[in-house]
Amino acid sequence: MIYLLRRGETVWNTLGRFQGQKDSPLTQRGILQADRMAGRLAQEIGEFSIPFEFHVSPLGRALQTAARIALAIPFAAGEDARLTEVTTGSWDGMTLYEIDVEYPGALAGADAFDWYFRSPDGETFDSACARVESWLSDIAAPVIAVSHGLTGRLIRGIYLGMSRREMLELPVPQDGFYRLEHRQVMLIE
Repeated sequence: MIYLLRRGETVWNTLGRFQGQKDSPLTQRGILQADRMAGRLAQEIGEFSIPFEFHVSPLGRALQTAARIALAIPFAAGEDARLTEVTTGSWDGMTLYEIDVEYPGALAGADAFDWYFRSPDGETFDSACARVESWLSDIAAPVIAVSHGLTGRLIRGIYLGMSRREMLELPVPQDGFYRLEHRQVMLIE
């Protein structure tokens, strides 16, 4: 069983900046989202008498979210770089407008779901999936994981055996989380 949480809203989310592996802090709304998820998760796992492992992306926004969750569910987070967000290389920290200005034509024909993997020096779809598959294959106990939007899509998509397109179109809420169990994924709000 995996509980998969996306970190809360960040300052760069509000500015339309793609963070990739750069960081910006949670907004007040992001802190409230993390607190709500923590309360709901505490209710959810309170039904189980089994211990959970906690895996967290080493990026600051995920660690900040995990710290809020730890206020409701005391745990020692184990950082795992395989949960980090997909990097778009030199595009990390940029808006789509800035990318279009600095890299003319690089986004031609891209849509809201596939532009991430067009960066000339970013992570490829295949390498991001290999990283996620490695993490999934190493899970030996129930896990609570704090990750990111695009990486969370890949985790759920690989878990369900989806196509690339299906994975990239999955929703990425910041105020809900997913339970992955028995090859099914359920949104918990």
